[in-house]
Amino acid sequence: MMMNMDKPKLQGFNIRVYGIYMQANSVLVTDEFRLGLRMTKFPGGGLELGEGVIDCLRREIKEELHQEPVILQHFYTTDFFQRALLVEPPSQLISIYYFMDLPFPNLIPLSIKPFDFPHVEEGAQSFRLLKLDESFEAMTFPIDRHVWKLLQKTFLKGKN
Repeated sequence: MMMNMDKPKLQGFNIRVYGIYMQANSVLVTDEFRLGLRMTKFPGGGLELGEGVIDCLRREIKEELHQEPVILQHFYTTDFFQRALLVEPPSQLISIYYFMDLPFPNLIPLSIKPFDFPHVEEGAQSFRLLKLDESFEAMTFPIDRHVWKLLQKTFLKGKN
C-alpha cells in the first residue's frame, strides 16, 4: 500500500467514484488524455456537491459508456491518505469502487492498444479490456494500482 504523508494545507476532500466491470479475467479500463496527461484508470469520476455516490457512478458511466450501469456491490474505499494529484487547491483524495454490470457490453467501443484515439486532445478517451494478470503498473494512479492488486488477490488466487 502506498502511503503519502505529505498533508500540508489541505483544503477539503476530492471524492471519486469508479465502476469495475469484469469479463472473465479482464477488467474494463479507460485511457484518457486530461490536463495534459495520458492516464489509464477505471471508468468513473468526481462526486458533485449534493450527489450520492451511486448517483455519481450512474451519471459518470452514462456519460462515458452511454448506458445505465447495474451497481452490484461495493468493493473498496480508500483507507489510506492520498493527496489529490491533479487538482487545486490541495485536497485529500477518497476513491470509492463498485462492481458493476452493463446491459450492453457489446456496445462499448473497445480498443486493443492503449490511448487509441484519433487526436491527442483534452478529453480524448478510449476503452479496453485489460487482463487481470497484467502488472498493477498499467494503472496510472496510486489508489487504482492498490485496487488492481486487490482485484488480483481476490480473483487470481494461487495464480500470482
